Amino acid sequence: MDSGESNQRNKTARKIVIDLSIMTVIGIVLAFVGPFGSFAEPLAYRLVSWVSFAWIGYAIYSPMSWVVDRLYVALELPRPGLWVAAVALATIPMAVIVWSMGFLPGPVRMPTLEQALTSYFYVFLVGGGITAFFYMLETRSTIAEVQPGPKLADVEGTPNVAIPELAPNDAPMAQGTVEPASSPRLLGRLPAELGSEIIALEMEDHYVRVHTALGSELVLLRLRDAMTELGGIEGLQTHRSWWVARGAVEDVLREGRNVRLKLARDIEAPVSRANISVLRDAGWI
Repeated sequence: MDSGESNQRNKTARKIVIDLSIMTVIGIVLAFVGPFGSFAEPLAYRLVSWVSFAWIGYAIYSPMSWVVDRLYVALELPRPGLWVAAVALATIPMAVIVWSMGFLPGPVRMPTLEQALTSYFYVFLVGGGITAFFYMLETRSTIAEVQPGPKLADVEGTPNVAIPELAPNDAPMAQGTVEPASSPRLLGRLPAELGSEIIALEMEDHYVRVHTALGSELVLLRLRDAMTELGGIEGLQTHRSWWVARGAVEDVLREGRNVRLKLARDIEAPVSRANISVLRDAGWI
């Protein structure tokens, strides 16, 4: 396992510990508030119940982030809509668990349609609210931690290079081309063992996965900000979640109307349909 994978595992483990700590606090607060008629139960019962619900809910709702990220890349649908659909889907098993735990240790009875819908609605409110809370925390953390880099004029005395705004979702992204400038400042964010050949950038929620010829590393950075740190690497934004270095393209893969670029290390970068003509005009495909 390379250092990039090790660092990512450490970050993931730290995030899980922090998230579960937050969920524990939320569970305790809900236990004292006693929403949805639970205040009539003893405090000890409420503490056990709500903290358990918080942890189980985290296990069910948290993987939805992975689902949303993959659908966002594959379908190019609006992320807020994907999140609503994902929360609605995750609420189904969570509502079943909440209903069932209310009857333990006795036998669980089947709810009426009205009871099932009511239980689903309450769970959707709590689960959706907590999911929105975590999303807001991650967004604020990204804004606070990701500082805009210095202008290229400040790097080795090179002139400013304007990087245009990213194109709309359905418009060609020829603007994603990075003009020649200085050596990639983005390399300073990567472990030395990943080398100096950046072949692609892949957006993963609030992070960018920087792919090099020797490995990859997650960087807390927006894709558009990472592109401004690419220096003189020639490349194009092939998809709203991907930027690819021209020299890294080994093959063009086609499956019907879908086009992907095969890069080193068996990496495959998607090409949005709006960008196929752009890449064709640029001589990539």
